[in-house]
Amino acid sequence: MTGNEYQKSAMRTNDCKATDRLRNAMEIFHLDKHCSEPNAEIRNADFGGIFNACLGLSGEVGEFNDMIKKWIFHEKPLDIDHAKKEAGDICWYLAMLCESFGWNLDEIMQMNVDKLKARYPEGFDVEKSNHRAEEDV
Repeated sequence: MTGNEYQKSAMRTNDCKATDRLRNAMEIFHLDKHCSEPNAEIRNADFGGIFNACLGLSGEVGEFNDMIKKWIFHEKPLDIDHAKKEAGDICWYLAMLCESFGWNLDEIMQMNVDKLKARYPEGFDVEKSNHRAEEDV
């Protein structure tokens, strides 16, 4: 199979409506800012900031993961200071995501700790990890 053959085969599942969906989301977001329902909890969110934060998180996590990959599989020394800076960049985009949604980072962190305590009251458990309740997100 050539690259072009793959592209043609793969793109049979692409309906080419991504831009339309993005425009629609922007319209809904704009309308929601002027309504009390639906999505009242995100009415004042910064859509651009959310999108930027999501893309930024992906990029920074990718950079961090690439450092770890090279450390383990390429036997390259891990630059701890660089890794810490990348971890800081991940934190920055997480803070931006919270800011853009109007969330409190302290609350998000506490919610995560509470979720993990409920999920693993005695500490991490492989069995519990592989057999979580459907509502346990």
